[in-house]
Order: sequence, then C-alpha cells, then structure tokens
Amino acid sequence: MDTRARLLSVNVGRPRPNPWKGLRQTGIDKRPVDGPVVVSAPGPRGTGAVGLAGDRVYDVKNHGGDHQAVYAYAREDLDGWEVELGWELGNGSFGENLTTVGLDVNGALIGERWRVGSEVVLEVSCARIPCGTFQGWLERDGWIRRFTEAALPGAYLRVIVPGELRAGDPVDVVHRPDHDVTVAGSFRAVTTEPKLLPSLLAADALPEEIKELVRRRTRA
Repeated sequence: MDTRARLLSVNVGRPRPNPWKGLRQTGIDKRPVDGPVVVSAPGPRGTGAVGLAGDRVYDVKNHGGDHQAVYAYAREDLDGWEVELGWELGNGSFGENLTTVGLDVNGALIGERWRVGSEVVLEVSCARIPCGTFQGWLERDGWIRRFTEAALPGAYLRVIVPGELRAGDPVDVVHRPDHDVTVAGSFRAVTTEPKLLPSLLAADALPEEIKELVRRRTRA
C-alpha cells in the first residue's frame, strides 16, 4: 500500500448557476481531470483568475488571486464527512482543486511549502472560510455552522514555482516555518476562538487582509 502523500485528483470547475449568493455563476462544481494541468500565480484578486488553467471564480470580491490560487482538501476528511452526511463525496465535492491523501492539510503551518510532482512549489497561505454558495451547493441547512464547528477547513495555497500537476503526483513538505500557527488554528481564531487571534501575527505568510483583521479585532 502506497502511504506517501500524493494527489488523488486535480479538479477544475465547471460553471453553473449560483442561486445562493446573488451571482450569475459559481465555479464550486469541481471535477477531476485527466492528464497534466498547468498551475501558475494568477495575480491580484479581482479578475476571477485562480492558479489552475481552465478554472476561475465568479465572486471576484471574495475569492481568487494569489493568496487563494489553489485550494486543497484531504480525502481523509472527505471520508469523515461522508459518514456524517450520509452520502458519497467524490473528489472535488468541496470545491477543492487538489484532493490529497496522506497529507495533514489542516495541520499544515501557514507558510509551509509543498513540492508537488517534480517542479511545482505551493505555499500554505490561509484557511477556507465557508460561505452561502458552499452551503447551497451541499443542500445542507446549517452547513456553515457545522463546517465551522468541525474546524477542518482545508488550505488555500500560493503558487511559488509554476509548472504542471496531475493525479498521482507526490507531495513533499520542503519547508516548515518557525511558528506553530496551523491552518486549523488560524481558522478557529477568526471564527470561534478569538482569544487565539494575537498568535496569528507570528505567521508572516498570512495574507495582509487577515493580519489587518487581527490587528483591528485585538485593538478593540
């Protein structure tokens, strides 16, 4: 049995109507694709661009851009949600670009870097915050609250070294910063455990907007 961390699938969105957020379309419907997918830094938020070729976001105010270039979620966590929800969750069901196995996505440190395959390097930037589109997509009342309680948000990543990704690529952690701010911990800090907020400033790799949120809330 192969226990090495790797990509189970690379998932690209298919545009579909978004009745849940007052937008014409959403890209949350991610499906596994065959063959290599080019990944690159998309640039600042506002254009709809994301890291994977052929994908995009439509809520350009809140999603996309360099700090949310790629979204990863662990297959192990999807399996746990399958039990709770009572239905099958295919790879990409949570809108993730990368479905991983053997990798502690939520325990990853902010600023941690992953080499994926032979060339791509990604950096953990922040946690995913659930929204109305996510709840509507899963057709589960109270989903935002339940997802928040579980604190298994998955990780957004920046593209440090571009290249190609494909299902089966190994994932190696090549750098871990000198702090203890994890994806799950940062998520809890900005949602349910504000007492953790001051600790987030140890993570230089957090997006500036989150650092400013921390400063504003801790000043208050």
